[in-house]
Amino acid sequence: MKKKLLKVANDINKYLILLLRKQSNSGLLKAMKYGLLPGGKKIRSKILVDVGKIFNLRYSNLIKIGAALECIHAYSLIHDDLPCMDDDELRRGKLTTHKKFGESTAILAGNSLLTLGFEIISSNQLKSSNKNKNILINLISKCTGHLGVAGGQFLDLNYEKKKVSKFKIIDMQRKKTGMLFQFCCLAPIILSEKTKYFKKFSNLGLDIGLLFQIADDIIDYRGNSKNAGKKTQKDKKKGKATLISLLGYQNTIKYSVLTKKKIFNNLSEFGKKANDLKETLNYVLLRTR
Repeated sequence: MKKKLLKVANDINKYLILLLRKQSNSGLLKAMKYGLLPGGKKIRSKILVDVGKIFNLRYSNLIKIGAALECIHAYSLIHDDLPCMDDDELRRGKLTTHKKFGESTAILAGNSLLTLGFEIISSNQLKSSNKNKNILINLISKCTGHLGVAGGQFLDLNYEKKKVSKFKIIDMQRKKTGMLFQFCCLAPIILSEKTKYFKKFSNLGLDIGLLFQIADDIIDYRGNSKNAGKKTQKDKKKGKATLISLLGYQNTIKYSVLTKKKIFNNLSEFGKKANDLKETLNYVLLRTR
């Protein structure tokens, strides 16, 4: 599993390095590279590739969309780490972008990575119809905007030190984390034009995102900063609304097992073609960072 994950990560990093070399140099490029490369396991992109494999899609196309996705994800992390947000000093085992370059540069570098993601999807290098590219851009826009990542981050901050229901926590985590995973699952559907699977993989993406967030919360609850590459035990200190804070650790573990079982049941019709995706999801639950 780790070899497969590393291959996807390396191929995306190679593509991004070449792309950034072709960009005209600016005062922001160094901060953009710092926030984007080389860290991160590229789990979102691995899931994108795994779903693409189910539908026999071209690997090179999936890597390009994965590169766009990683730019957008890096943007969200850079902004998430800011003092006005989660105020983090470590990310992926190194200083956060705003600690390294200053807040204003970090904000602008994050914004630039967001638009670079759109640039990749709309470029001629992505071998697909203009219609499909427009659908992809429309979808990623919704996934990252006020109904997706940005809206989920707003709720996450707003729910701190408040009593929040299970429904609201799941809704917040599906927006903040699940929507990008939804894009991972739907991009291959759009490229393959297998529209009959749109609803199934839309829901699968949200469930996968929730599973990932639970695993992330478990790392914060039980992990250590050295292994995680970032500070841990933050959620409790800040009064974050998580399933662990509401249900307790053991009940959250049970909920994650049920969520994984639900995902696997929904993948059963694809047989062995879904094995890589299942393997990745098992890794998500067992990871330590």
